Amino acid sequence: MSAPLPIQVAILVFDAVEVLDFAGPYEVFTTASRVFSRRNPGTGALFEVTCVSRDGGQIQARAGLRVQADRSFADEAACDLLLVPGGVVTAPQACPATLDWISRTAAGAQISASVCTGAFLLAASGVLNQGRVTTHWEDVADLRQAFPKLEVCEGPRWIDNGALVTSAGISAGIDMCLHLVARLAGPELARLTARQMDYPWSDDATG
Repeated sequence: MSAPLPIQVAILVFDAVEVLDFAGPYEVFTTASRVFSRRNPGTGALFEVTCVSRDGGQIQARAGLRVQADRSFADEAACDLLLVPGGVVTAPQACPATLDWISRTAAGAQISASVCTGAFLLAASGVLNQGRVTTHWEDVADLRQAFPKLEVCEGPRWIDNGALVTSAGISAGIDMCLHLVARLAGPELARLTARQMDYPWSDDATG
């Protein structure tokens, strides 16, 4: 594990974000932290997870769920892992402040990851500009057309390119984040976290 504890995770949230795209990763990292603390008393939290919106206020996720962000783009805070979820991304993709925040935050992060159509935001911000990537199966053709320099793959649950990690649609974000737990804190913790969540998982991106 190269990052000091706690590993700082920043999750972007915005109006019409897909609920499981951000809530699934949130559950993975907070559960992993809880499991880690039980097995390592006195070490403190493994992951510290914050949700970030443009103005730090409440957003309305897809299907109407209201979520209160922890901080805003103006609250400059470094993170080790940036997580960009998907959903209806038309508005954030057209928002210069959102794309600038993604770009600036990714520049200081060890890993930047997307779930589902969050890949469009990583690409639009200039963070994701080459290599193999994935997204929701329904959006593969659109991502290929919008960003032809990317090698968009349909099929893998996630694709790990080191500093850039992308996942397919919705629940695939959980698989990817368990993979990131394995990568950052070891496969045993990832397995224990999946078990705590009653989630069938193996570190196999092909599903």
